[in-house]
Amino acid sequence: MATTTDIAHRAITTIRALAIDAVEAARSGHPGLPMGAAAMAYALVRDHLRFDPDDPRWPDRDRFVLSAGHGSMLLYALLHLLGYGVSLDDLKRFRRLGSKTPGHPEYGLTPGVETTTGPLGQGFATAVGMAIAARLLGARYNRDDLPLVTWRVFVLVSDGDLMEGIAQEAASLAGHLRLGRLVALYDDNRISLDGPTALAFSEDVEARFAALGWHTLAVEDGNDPDAVSRALAEALADPRPSLVRVRTHIGYGSPHRQDTADAHGEPLGPEEARLTKAAYGWPEEPFFVPDDVRAHMRALGDAGRAAHAAWRDLWDRFRRREPAAAAEAEGLLWGPRAVAVDGISLPAWREGQLATRQASGEVLQALADVPALAGGSADLSRSTMTRVRAWADLRADQPGRNIHFGVREHAMGAALNGMALSGLRPFGGTFLAFSDYMRPAIRLAALMRLPVVYVFTHDSIGLGEDGPTHQPVEQVAALRAMPHLWVFRPADANETRVAWQVALARADGPTALVLTRQKLPVLDPARHPVELAARGGYVVAEADDGKPQLLLLATGSEVALALAAKPRLEARGVSTRVVSLPCWEVFAAQPAEYRDAVLPPGIRARVAVEALSPFGWERWVGDAGAVIGLDHFGASAPYDQLMEAFGFTVDRVVATAERVLAGGAA
Repeated sequence: MATTTDIAHRAITTIRALAIDAVEAARSGHPGLPMGAAAMAYALVRDHLRFDPDDPRWPDRDRFVLSAGHGSMLLYALLHLLGYGVSLDDLKRFRRLGSKTPGHPEYGLTPGVETTTGPLGQGFATAVGMAIAARLLGARYNRDDLPLVTWRVFVLVSDGDLMEGIAQEAASLAGHLRLGRLVALYDDNRISLDGPTALAFSEDVEARFAALGWHTLAVEDGNDPDAVSRALAEALADPRPSLVRVRTHIGYGSPHRQDTADAHGEPLGPEEARLTKAAYGWPEEPFFVPDDVRAHMRALGDAGRAAHAAWRDLWDRFRRREPAAAAEAEGLLWGPRAVAVDGISLPAWREGQLATRQASGEVLQALADVPALAGGSADLSRSTMTRVRAWADLRADQPGRNIHFGVREHAMGAALNGMALSGLRPFGGTFLAFSDYMRPAIRLAALMRLPVVYVFTHDSIGLGEDGPTHQPVEQVAALRAMPHLWVFRPADANETRVAWQVALARADGPTALVLTRQKLPVLDPARHPVELAARGGYVVAEADDGKPQLLLLATGSEVALALAAKPRLEARGVSTRVVSLPCWEVFAAQPAEYRDAVLPPGIRARVAVEALSPFGWERWVGDAGAVIGLDHFGASAPYDQLMEAFGFTVDRVVATAERVLAGGAA
């Protein structure tokens, strides 16, 4: 151990030993990173991180993100020692069912955990989103004498994090925007699961980050907390985002496991754990925490408590002087909340034709004054209609709410998560086919129940000439399979407006808006109850005699096709009800009485029409119904020709309906 005080040495050793003991008790886990990175984490919390263990959600706290989430015991040990609501018993129940200490950190479960991490690179990119939020919120609410938003973002990243493509995307964006409140601690232990990182990773990481516009520093002795602290101070003084590379040793102190892949993801084993503690000069007693270490670590929170109290005074002054701004800020600084748009004049349509992406763009323009809203696209704002004319663009020298994420869908998805975790209501747009690039970030948004809005346009073969590389087939089915994600595929401009209203009113999860490139006929609200789209499904057109024999179900552009088929079926004596099901998840959550009123269980003759994969439709059509979908990729041609060629026609809908009515659904 390099020069340091005895109490610092003992605190660092306590963190290491707790990690060893918890992994041993669980008989699984990753002891190596906590053992190697304990000194740098200690330096951060001792000298730089501003936090209040008594109020983990204090708005102006600094954020610490453990992007290398497999090293979760590093974070849990710190949270326990610092006095958060993580007990020694919680550490003893590491990786156990129902515990506060799962294998990877989970937002909303463990106090002090800022975001769910584990999939490598996600935490790093999420931290970039947090830094973006800090800039936007600071620009809106800081006054020269009342700086409400001053928090910084610290993220601990591993070799594996920086190998992931999302990290490159996010680092590039952060450097371009000069996000100076962002500091990454790079745990350079040179070991990954398969062995030395040299097997697959030989680049000069500092040079890469410097080329991306980052300030870079290096600490060659990762066991020297004072050296780490000096580097952090230098990083915080620079206006650029900073990468501090810290040379560490995975499994530090283990006689036979240090600097080996074995220390990465396996318990040391009882004998190696005993030998390691002996090397530390530490008692063998499991979960041993010296009284002086506990007192020292708890005292580290005192500075944060004082800073929090001072901030509360500042907040009270701000509230007295600017009550309107304070009321607005309160809805953002304490986390994402539902956004009511009742008082906003949103567009509505009675006639004509409009692509749902265009309708979405017009709704966004009307929402420009919603203070929590911010977002952009992955270099597709002209196509996704996600640029708000009343907003400035976010640049290195300008805090605007239009964000140009560049061709970086994955980083965009994770950055949106960081923005939502910081109180904003973010949105991000790209083509539906490219949602695959950002799916891991969408999954984490759903897991954390973050109210992110995804604007996915060019939603089917209806996009036409760009061809099968850009024409989604399986994406909607895959998105619908994701828990907590609501997927809206509106049938027209008015359903699109309703979908935006539902998405913003939601505060407990993400929503995907799946929108067309091609124009669709407007559903006249005087004849079609489009406001009921807020319930996820509704009767868009009833049977002429009010006694339907057949149900035609559709979403998006195919609702117009179903409506066009209805008169043909009625002329043949088939009483036909057309149902729009824009959001399966919302419809499924309606009371059974409502669902049965829309889809009467006694009417088994059902045909669903959707120009996408038919997967999942059996839930609504049953074993007696049929689905007209797409079980192959598209082609390059004008969209009307594609619809004809692939059977999305009135003739096919009528023929399929007649087969179903005759008992031949297949």
